[in-house]
Amino acid sequence: MPAVVIVGAQWGDEGKGKATDLLGSRVDYVVKFNGGNNAGHTVVIGSEKYALHLLPSGILTPGCVPVIGNGVVVDIGVLFEEIDGLEARGVDTSALQVSASAHVIPEYNKVLDKVTERFLGSRKIGTTGRGIGPTYADKMNRQGIRVQDIFDEKILTQKVEGALELKNQILTKVYNRRAVTVDEVVDELRAYADRLAPYVTDTTLLLDRAVAEGKTVLLEAGQATMLDVDHGTYPFVTSSSATSGGAATGSGIAPTRIERVIGIVKAYTTRVGEGPFPTELHDDSGDFLREQGGEFGTTTGRPRRCGWYDSVVARYAARVNGVTDFVLTKLDVLTGLETIPVCVAYDVDGVRHDEMPVNQTDFHHAVPVYEELPGWSEDISGARSFEELPANAQAYVRRVEELSGARMSVIGVGPGRDQAIVCHDLL
Repeated sequence: MPAVVIVGAQWGDEGKGKATDLLGSRVDYVVKFNGGNNAGHTVVIGSEKYALHLLPSGILTPGCVPVIGNGVVVDIGVLFEEIDGLEARGVDTSALQVSASAHVIPEYNKVLDKVTERFLGSRKIGTTGRGIGPTYADKMNRQGIRVQDIFDEKILTQKVEGALELKNQILTKVYNRRAVTVDEVVDELRAYADRLAPYVTDTTLLLDRAVAEGKTVLLEAGQATMLDVDHGTYPFVTSSSATSGGAATGSGIAPTRIERVIGIVKAYTTRVGEGPFPTELHDDSGDFLREQGGEFGTTTGRPRRCGWYDSVVARYAARVNGVTDFVLTKLDVLTGLETIPVCVAYDVDGVRHDEMPVNQTDFHHAVPVYEELPGWSEDISGARSFEELPANAQAYVRRVEELSGARMSVIGVGPGRDQAIVCHDLL
């Protein structure tokens, strides 16, 4: 089976971890190809809930090889915190593979991330302050530290020295912070070398061989389409490529190996952080979605901004990712609503836009054009076939499928790994 990509089709937190878990034992490798510990997946297995931030969700599937690709930025301390936490709960993490070419988040980049965000004031981006952006900036500036550098003290020292020449000037003269010494950075990173070494490999070669042998490789995006650094609501985006195109560069798997792209959408929309959000609700309906859906960040604990389903965003995500299948999650959250608005287009200064506006100003001023659909009151958490859904729930799914540009292959009706209706096989 060629490689399959899973991407978030909104602003993140759509339920990608659950979608990965649904594929279960048929997946041989799960690859995280972008981002870092600034996003999280929550996976529910029976009565157990697992919150993953840096590790791929495949770490919870026996027999599956979880891979951290070259496109990821790695906070090694967080990596081992997650490993230790899972091991303490009986999860075997020994199969994990980490790219030697992935970049490492040094402590000074976390400091810079936080003080820079505070300095921006009202122009802040909404960063999590975990050093993701500055580390990607270092990567593009050719000042980054890679996993492989940790095992060569001489190279590591040279790279840290080069990075700190400028960063210490910024820390001390702009932000009035103390300078960071080369030794403290080198000593901290080198302390992980022995424990990290068994996990590190050439993941591009590993994955190429896996695909050549007919293994199923699942490429799992962190963040989501509308947070992609190129295709999202810039500058209120993440610092990496969270779309299907980023799966190739972030893993080393050739794009010709990818045959299916699975987009994950909630039955409504959420966003964390700053930036435009046309369907955002500031009323009781928004509170209802937040409380019923448990919309609080896996990584930050921040309450998520909530709004109605935006089919303009879904169509855009389908187009830029080449989505072949959608997984619609959290349909059960809408239970109890008398009517459910769905955004079908935008009004921008009296002009209707059925597709994403080309410039940021128009998107900031976009007013959603809604279509009202009838709701349902029946409990759908036990439904396991489309026919078991109430008629109005079926009609809702059919309408958002028609509006979104790809078929709805799976419908989530609850947080459990088995609470899903499979309409079309994902593999």
